[in-house]
Amino acid sequence: MTPPNLNPNYTLFCEQSKQRSLLLEQVQEARQRQSLDRLHKDQIAQLEPLWVLSDYLHHQFMRFPHWLDDVLVLDRLPERPSKEALMSGEALFSYESAACPNIPQEHMDEASFVKRLRLYRQWWMVRLIALDIQQRLSLHELTHRLSGLADACVNASLGWSEQQYLSLYGQALDCNGLPQSMIVIGMGKLGGNELNLSSDIDLIFAFRDHGDTQGGKKSLSNQEYFTKLGQKLIQHLDQVTADGFVFRVDMRLRPFGQSGALVLNMDSLENYYQDQGRDWERYAMIKARVMSGNALDIREFEALRKPFVYRKYLDFGAIGALRDLKQMIAKEVRRKDIEHNIKLGEGGIREVEFIAQALQILHGGRDQGLQTPALLKVLPYLVKQDYLSAQKVDELREAYLLLRRTEHALQAVNDEQTQLLPKDEMSRTRIALMVGFASWQELDTRLWEVRKNVHRSFVALIDDGEESSEEVDSQKTWRLLIKRPEDREAILDAIELIAWQDKEASVTRITQLLSSRNVVFMQPIGQERLAVFLAALMFKLTEEANPDLVLERVFPILEAVLRRTAYLVLLCENHTALMHLIRLCRESVWFTEAISTTPALLDELLDANTLFSPPDKGMLVEELQQMLLRLPEDDEEAQMDAMRRFRRSIILRIAACDITEILPVMKVSDHLTWLAEVLLEQVLQQSWHYLTKKHGFPVSQGEAAQTPQLAIIGYGKSGGWELGYDSDLDLVFIHDAQASGSTDGNRSIDNLTFYTRLGQRLIHMITSFTAVGRLYEVDMRLRPSGNSGLLVSSLDAFKDYQQKEAWVWEHQALTRARGLAGEPNLLAKFEDCRKAILASVRDRKVLKAEVIKMREKMRAHLDTGGKEKGFDLKQGAGGIIDIEFMVQYFVLAWSYKYPELMRFSDNVRQLEAVAFVGLLDADQAEKMIDNYTLYRSRTHRLSLQQQGRVIQDDALVDSQILVSQYWDRFVMTDDIKT
Repeated sequence: MTPPNLNPNYTLFCEQSKQRSLLLEQVQEARQRQSLDRLHKDQIAQLEPLWVLSDYLHHQFMRFPHWLDDVLVLDRLPERPSKEALMSGEALFSYESAACPNIPQEHMDEASFVKRLRLYRQWWMVRLIALDIQQRLSLHELTHRLSGLADACVNASLGWSEQQYLSLYGQALDCNGLPQSMIVIGMGKLGGNELNLSSDIDLIFAFRDHGDTQGGKKSLSNQEYFTKLGQKLIQHLDQVTADGFVFRVDMRLRPFGQSGALVLNMDSLENYYQDQGRDWERYAMIKARVMSGNALDIREFEALRKPFVYRKYLDFGAIGALRDLKQMIAKEVRRKDIEHNIKLGEGGIREVEFIAQALQILHGGRDQGLQTPALLKVLPYLVKQDYLSAQKVDELREAYLLLRRTEHALQAVNDEQTQLLPKDEMSRTRIALMVGFASWQELDTRLWEVRKNVHRSFVALIDDGEESSEEVDSQKTWRLLIKRPEDREAILDAIELIAWQDKEASVTRITQLLSSRNVVFMQPIGQERLAVFLAALMFKLTEEANPDLVLERVFPILEAVLRRTAYLVLLCENHTALMHLIRLCRESVWFTEAISTTPALLDELLDANTLFSPPDKGMLVEELQQMLLRLPEDDEEAQMDAMRRFRRSIILRIAACDITEILPVMKVSDHLTWLAEVLLEQVLQQSWHYLTKKHGFPVSQGEAAQTPQLAIIGYGKSGGWELGYDSDLDLVFIHDAQASGSTDGNRSIDNLTFYTRLGQRLIHMITSFTAVGRLYEVDMRLRPSGNSGLLVSSLDAFKDYQQKEAWVWEHQALTRARGLAGEPNLLAKFEDCRKAILASVRDRKVLKAEVIKMREKMRAHLDTGGKEKGFDLKQGAGGIIDIEFMVQYFVLAWSYKYPELMRFSDNVRQLEAVAFVGLLDADQAEKMIDNYTLYRSRTHRLSLQQQGRVIQDDALVDSQILVSQYWDRFVMTDDIKT
């Protein structure tokens, strides 16, 4: 690899960039402003590639032009950063006393300390990036010093904070009365002394023993004291100031993740890993290292870490877990479509790490030589002990070195944590020059070569079975057909064993696919994957009774993923997933559209245990929280996209259970309704967070509400536990805040305005289209006074409206209303209000007349069926609405006498209650329930087939006649008893 100033393409790059002279002049002017000598020709020749190739270095040289003199003598760079050098301000004061004054640690205020941390970090980063670009440091030396920089900054922060807290809190003592400090455990690359140029740092905080601080003005428990230290450490390193940041700090690897305590004592840490430690945590703990703590701390941590990670026997039990981890890695690559990510993409850095660490997990308990966190030290040992061949290890080592060097080049441009290869030519050339290649083409070719080698080893590790000769022959056939899509005879030969209904049409469809631009211009690896997939698909079609239909529905999905062919690998490597895809597409065109629109849903086909057992409400809450925790809290768009992807994936699982009849129609609706409730609750919390951050918390009776005093009320299908796949949400918002109050923030607004904006925010987050679609359509017309009414009503105003102004049809709607999300006490108050209104004594003749009048009006305007068109399942005579209106009449007419009728808001349990109190014969109620659930089940299936609710077959004629008889009897008499 060649340094840029010796690379013949460097001059060409500078000429194309058209900024060479401008950048040089800016540097020279910056030096003149600080009375420094202008750089002469030889110095420019040596230094110019640094500021031309790295925008970050140019920025720093403009701020600190004297650092260029230091870069000229990089051979004098200290071996490793240190806390002592940082605190003394070594190398920072010679030119920049104003920027970083030489203040002793004991007199340094926090602002000065924070500034010094950042300048020390920048001082080292400038030199390390310069050495890396000039190819004067090995990867080991570079990552070792970067890790040392993190160690120095962490320990300096702890030392400063302990000094500042000494007079206030004293010292934390252990059970023996000895002083103890906080133990900081570095994870990931930091733990392995392999940190990259712009990495965040994964940390875990711990301390030895519980107790209290002694010797200060105020005593704290050790837990409180070390929590304060941890919070201060994160603030010192992570906070962005005018001088930048030191390191982004990630604490999610600690026990229980984001929901866990920030700091744990050693006993709690040990108990967690013994009782609850998960397999991925074993994997992560391979690289764990105490970076702040004494010898006793290190011994105690290693005593709990090693037994957790390494088992003394050959760990066959870990094989399944590692296979799951391997699938998880492959699944993430497919889901994120990150082919050009050299860390997470196929054959990337993470796959190299997985290969080495999987072998450490499997054999490290018996072979202590494997118990080292540094990957470049583990690889030679794998050859020495015959875990891997010398050729494979050489391939892995070469790939790792090139991938890490490329990663550093990407991050050196802007001091930015990225592993994505650039798309524009100038950026690509810049990266190639920094890594030491003459052109992007050379670097890109070599990267794909080494990544292919890595991925081959990754796939081979813990592999399952081999392909048959028939599969291999079939794949060869489809490779040739992709090259010759016009050869219809060859296609006919390839599909001759399939029982087509229209063979010529199928050949035409296959020819269209293979001739399409997306296939013709695919990269070779993509065409290879397509050939393997088509061979597997056609083999499965030999077992299908209607292969034409399956082909028609699978091909749109195939066309949707042609640019993301990693999804084809998913289906080819997992025959179960391919079987699920075929089965579900055969039964529902909805699946074809859902998956072709969102190919990431293919991941759900991998595991039959999750695909065919949709989560209950508690599990939904947990799954959604885990997904959202991975996203920045304030990234609203990412949060909204995540919720929409989550909804689609859960609906796919529910539909799979519906089609395969694992779930009856009532349970299908239950799961769809739970999903809506969970999403609404999350949207409410996010909207509340957004508005309170902006305006403060609403104050009622002198007390600020810390949680939203709002109830989201569902009507119709959501209120009646009867949501379908494409149902919209009929919602009403009710608040319980003091009308005369206001919020307590700097931008205070009155409570009514606050809750109106909260309602608007909710609708925005639910209904807005993002790249993934929208959550739900929302209908707010059932609120008091309809579209002309307030968006959010107080509970008192809602009750007053219902008692004095509401129409009968609004009370009918209230029979199917219930709280979906919001403040529990307010939801309970709403339910009491609902029951009070439903229990009102009504004139039954007047009520029936209004119910019949409304039903006739709806049928006239909304029935989309007819003699020629067929039966409208919902609005047609003898359909769903007839049953619902009869039940609603019973609830409104008799709840004053029989409170059982209004206990539930769903039609089925209301019918059961009507029969229980004797208003309807049990046999009639059972028949109405059977027909009602039959209609709903048929509606679900029609929705999955993307057909309307009008059916033309005669399968439901008897049901339609029976329900119509019940309705006619209801119209003509006082009841419908036989």
